[in-house]
Amino acid sequence: MGEKITRKMILWGLWTLIVPAGLMLIFRFFPPTVADPWNLVAYVLFFVLMSLMPMSINGASTFLVQWVTVALFLKYGIFIEMLVSQLSMLIVLYRSRTNEAQSLRIPFNSLMLFMVSLFAGLAFLAAGGEIGSLELSHVIFYGLIFQVMSVFSNQIIYQFYDYTTGNRNKFFSIDAVWDFVLMLVIFPYAIALYIFESYIGITALVLLGVPFFIMTAVLKMYNNSEQVNIDLKKAGAIGHQLATRLEPGEVLDQFVVQVAKMFKVEYAYVIDYRDEQQQILRIYENNKLQPREIASIPYNKGIAGKVIVTNSSYIYDEKSQWQDLVTGNLPKGTESLMATPIARNNKTEGVLVLASKKKYAFAKHQLQILEILSTYFAVSLEKAGYMQKVIAKSERCGLTKLYNYRYLEESLESCIEEMNRGRLEKLSLIMMDIDHFKGINDRYGHQSGNDILVQLADILRQEIGDEGTIARYGGEEFVVLLPDYSKDLAMLLAENLRKHIEKHEFLIESDLAADREQQIVHITMSIGVSTAPEDSDEGMSLIRNADRALYIGAKQAGRNKVAAYSK
Repeated sequence: MGEKITRKMILWGLWTLIVPAGLMLIFRFFPPTVADPWNLVAYVLFFVLMSLMPMSINGASTFLVQWVTVALFLKYGIFIEMLVSQLSMLIVLYRSRTNEAQSLRIPFNSLMLFMVSLFAGLAFLAAGGEIGSLELSHVIFYGLIFQVMSVFSNQIIYQFYDYTTGNRNKFFSIDAVWDFVLMLVIFPYAIALYIFESYIGITALVLLGVPFFIMTAVLKMYNNSEQVNIDLKKAGAIGHQLATRLEPGEVLDQFVVQVAKMFKVEYAYVIDYRDEQQQILRIYENNKLQPREIASIPYNKGIAGKVIVTNSSYIYDEKSQWQDLVTGNLPKGTESLMATPIARNNKTEGVLVLASKKKYAFAKHQLQILEILSTYFAVSLEKAGYMQKVIAKSERCGLTKLYNYRYLEESLESCIEEMNRGRLEKLSLIMMDIDHFKGINDRYGHQSGNDILVQLADILRQEIGDEGTIARYGGEEFVVLLPDYSKDLAMLLAENLRKHIEKHEFLIESDLAADREQQIVHITMSIGVSTAPEDSDEGMSLIRNADRALYIGAKQAGRNKVAAYSK
């Protein structure tokens, strides 16, 4: 902030010392000759119209006023050209949308245009050019000197300014190349305008100006339509990518990152609307997802609250337009905002907010494209939720919600493959069977047996956690797959499980008792353990070995025991 204030003071100081006094000196030494003031007025009006109609070239707004500038200089001289250029500068700065403060842009651009006009005008006069000449070869040759010197001095001043502010850019950058190309394209129009106006008067401005304005308008509309098509293609690509994601979390991450990149914003937020509250689900700041959490706020607060209440989308071009709505969660320096509802089945379920440090960062058509993307997102999120449910049903036991045999088999083969590739050193498998489970069903009823299975599954989930994969093998048998567990470590875990289950009080409600009172039941388990690669390097053999250890080493040895497979 201090650096900007210093730069502002220096620029305004230089402007005060140079521009007013310079204009007075130019007027004294190179006074203009205005034979017909109405022609000058027409030129100025024509110049203003050109300044109000930018043309988009290479993705940036370009104000093609050079051809009128050259014609003005050739007819009226350096002083009039300077004044009109200063007027053009004010119009262009008002029309152009950048994040830099006008208090910095005005003195710098005014100084730059003054110096460009001075250098180019003096070069023209020093080379022998004559103001008001109608000799075609003279006009073309010396006019070209003026035009080339204008572009060249403009680049030098920019280069010097960038150097003083610490920005080292190439002299022949893409922007500089475009300036030289435009100069060559526009120069013939400038000469034609000057010659025609000198012979036929103001009519020349109409004859040359109207086609030019029409061409500018057509090119602008074409460029806008091209940009819309480009953005629509990008939106379609993002929608396709979202459709391939099968997990809601992946859909969320992909959506936030891709949308932020597409619209070139520093910040993006997905906000969930539920139970009359707003909760931020994803935060994208400074090119990456942020893990920080923000407390919930009431549904009708802030910018997202306005979107939820009105069910409408909004664009804000600068901070002054939205600062009364803000809840304090947007980073300092934010200027432009774009927000749209995320709806599913015609019901708003969230809000997407994009934020930029630049003023006027968003176009109106982008808001419509953002609404399309939000629809893609809502559909993809719903699809991912359905897919998760389908996958869960196909992979898990309906009763215990543990993985089923199909999933266990796939996981086992995957672990064996990892071991064969050297990515996994050991793999242990624990197989468990409830002792005398048939007697429990016969005594208390099958529903009571199911209650015990559900409670046992909860114990296994609690004890194993993320250490392994738990599956219901079938009936009252359970399997735990433990990557990177040695046999000794697996035996220790199995023994702890056995003791825990033996002491646990299982609460059931007997289906066969007359009063159906709740009862406490104790169970025991027999457990077998096998380990790869020492016992086997094949998945099915590992299961058979653990099963053999369970029945021979534990069941036949008296039950409620842990046994390891041995060859």
